[in-house]
Amino acid sequence: MPSRRPNFFYHLHPPTIPEREARFRYTFGLGGISVFLFLVLAVTGLLLAFFYIPTPDNAFPSLQVITFQVPFGWLVRNLHYWGAQAMVVAVALHLLRVVFTGAYKPPRQINYLIGLALLVGVLLLNFTGYVLRWDDGTRWALVVGTNLVKETPFVGAALYDAIVGGTSVGPATTIRFYAWHILGLAVPAFFLIGWHAFKVRRDGGISHRLRDGGHDSRIPRAQLVRTETLAMLIVMAALTALSVLAPAPLGARADLPVRPDKAQAPWFFLWVQALLRSIPAVWAGVLIPLGLLLVLGLVPYAIDRQAGGVAEWFNREGRAAQTVTVLMFVGLVVLTLIEIGQ
Repeated sequence: MPSRRPNFFYHLHPPTIPEREARFRYTFGLGGISVFLFLVLAVTGLLLAFFYIPTPDNAFPSLQVITFQVPFGWLVRNLHYWGAQAMVVAVALHLLRVVFTGAYKPPRQINYLIGLALLVGVLLLNFTGYVLRWDDGTRWALVVGTNLVKETPFVGAALYDAIVGGTSVGPATTIRFYAWHILGLAVPAFFLIGWHAFKVRRDGGISHRLRDGGHDSRIPRAQLVRTETLAMLIVMAALTALSVLAPAPLGARADLPVRPDKAQAPWFFLWVQALLRSIPAVWAGVLIPLGLLLVLGLVPYAIDRQAGGVAEWFNREGRAAQTVTVLMFVGLVVLTLIEIGQ
């Protein structure tokens, strides 16, 4: 009797995987959870696209229709919103896990940079989706956030025009953000995720360290797939419960021209808002974020260039990279908490 061919999800992994590194407490399934959340966002986003109208006059009313009139529209919108927030957390934690276990080291440097690009993409996807609500809660993104783009040296004016569709926020802004959200960010993110998963397998699967004698204990990939499936079911259950108990925000309609009074950044950019209170906008919104991104990008090339220490939590060889990353993330969290307390 012919054996059954493994399904698509099995082919995402090599036939066998290192036993120690396949344990849930090594990766916490953060990579798989991030991919799963992206699929949830893709499906719910597609359903929302049937009813959402990306114009200043119709964006907010169409969300009201989705929330209060479309059957189960409220659930789809809530799943989309909370899935997006969860993905920011999952991707950020995944990056920390990669740094803490030395999974950025040769031959995985390029894949580390792809993951970093995906983190930026997830933040921008959240930001553009935040604007598409077109309610009074999006004032910071519409006015302050977009104005920060103008501060980018040399290309600020051109970037601003490409993002908002003119020299100021206006009727073209909603359709521009809608296009960026789907075509400029979601579609490229889909291909980057595919490339990222392909590179993981091409680079030898989960980063691991060979045992004495050059051998390691390996298990069939089916065991990891079962663990990942269980983790996804738990995440989906938690996401559904949260969507039922906590509706996605929807304030009053934002009419043009949008005023910046009492504007607040989305939670993942509150640290930028905190910096804006004390330093010039070009530093708070452009140079410091780009500098942090550059430092993270240099982790496998300048901060930790040693080949040893792969697949070991808090490995000694990667202490410099771990320290820099922790200080960076702690600083962002502290700034965020300070801004929440304002």
